[in-house]
Amino acid sequence: MPTRRPWRQRSGLQRAVTAVAIVSVLGLVAIGGVVWWATYNKVPLPIADRCVATAGGRSTTISPEQAYYAALISGVSVKRGLEPRAASIALATAYQESGIRNLDYGHSDSLGLFQQRPSQGWGTEEEIMDPWYSATQFYKALVKVEGWADGDINDVAQAVQRSAHPEAYRKHVDNARTLASALTGQTPAAFSCTIRSPGAADPDGMAGYLKQTFGKTVQVERDGDGVTVEAEDAATAWSVAQVAVAGTERYGLDSVAVGKWTWRHDPWGLAGWHGPGTAAGPTRVTLVFTG
Repeated sequence: MPTRRPWRQRSGLQRAVTAVAIVSVLGLVAIGGVVWWATYNKVPLPIADRCVATAGGRSTTISPEQAYYAALISGVSVKRGLEPRAASIALATAYQESGIRNLDYGHSDSLGLFQQRPSQGWGTEEEIMDPWYSATQFYKALVKVEGWADGDINDVAQAVQRSAHPEAYRKHVDNARTLASALTGQTPAAFSCTIRSPGAADPDGMAGYLKQTFGKTVQVERDGDGVTVEAEDAATAWSVAQVAVAGTERYGLDSVAVGKWTWRHDPWGLAGWHGPGTAAGPTRVTLVFTG
């Protein structure tokens, strides 16, 4: 006759197995909750590569892909001579419509950063998928909205987009303002990225990106293994510098200097900007790339 384990021994084992199962389930729920939170708020997961803008006592975290397009959107506003508020409106819109990604799909025939529709006169599919084109078209529509420069950001965005969800842009306003302040150069030394494995050094690609984004507001030159940029004023120089940082993942950027202020890529942490005195003043930007 087989020996039966004492009831207490079996009960203790069962309790242990049950406890492990509960912990496992709770862990999966927690992970699922983090993923849902990141998706809902359109931010990278805690362990992922990231970029951070800090302005006005507030920080906003986005993914490198979002940073690339947020920087492009902001730089186009500088190119068009618009106040940083224009970039805030555009970024709040892009947050809601695409998560600041250049999507090749959407509701009905909506496409791109702003989910613009060819059937509504925004352009062809090919044109809308060009982020410089779509950002330019957004700003052209924006400045036609009466009171856009001082009206409620959500309401102005809705006047441009005519969305079926007219209050949807409001929840993105604070993040959009923080990003716009850094990426338009209104707040110097305010943007950084952590990229563990940036792409190969591509100074030509970066030079082309900056030329297309800023147009005639800057003079972009290839200089040895790097790129130098001469801007019209200090705010534009800082916009160029921080837009360049946002392109670290794509172009293998190693360091940036704005006058005597410098930023150097760190694959393991969020690198800060360092320099003497005030960050305002210099108009020359120097970009150095990884080997």
